[in-house]
Amino acid sequence: MEGWDPNTKSTLTQIPLLATKAGPRDGAAWTQRLKEEYRALIAYTQMNKSNDNDWFRISAANSEGTRWTGKCWYVHNLLKYEFDLQFDIPVTYPATAPELELPQLDGKTQKMYRGGKICLTVHFKPLWAKNCPRFGIAHALCLGLAPWLAAEIPILVDSGMIKHKDDAAASSNES
Repeated sequence: MEGWDPNTKSTLTQIPLLATKAGPRDGAAWTQRLKEEYRALIAYTQMNKSNDNDWFRISAANSEGTRWTGKCWYVHNLLKYEFDLQFDIPVTYPATAPELELPQLDGKTQKMYRGGKICLTVHFKPLWAKNCPRFGIAHALCLGLAPWLAAEIPILVDSGMIKHKDDAAASSNES
């Protein structure tokens, strides 16, 4: 955590680490891992809310906990930009981090793969590998998605690649 800003360090130390090394094919151990994932997500969400930094909502989209969907948002120039968020838990999880997808932004930035998967290879994947199995979904959001949004959304807005929903509605009403 050398070289990290104090806010990131503080946030990361407050997200509970996970103990169970289990993936979707591991039966009861996977159920235990999911309980740990939920505990970490709840702690991270509560911490964000108490710091007035609420920026995502996710939940498992299936009973196995292998598909997750929700929303994330980023505030730029006092305007809230909201995006669908989705990802699947890889079969090799937790050795492999989930690939976080923002489908609405597919093709709008070079730091994204086909299907709206955000690029996390250079900075995040080595960190994930070093901390496996202690890192989970909350850590991926904190150290993967949050910095990606902070780096990319202002550029996409300023370049006109994405528009605020009110701007888009106003321009369609004028047509």
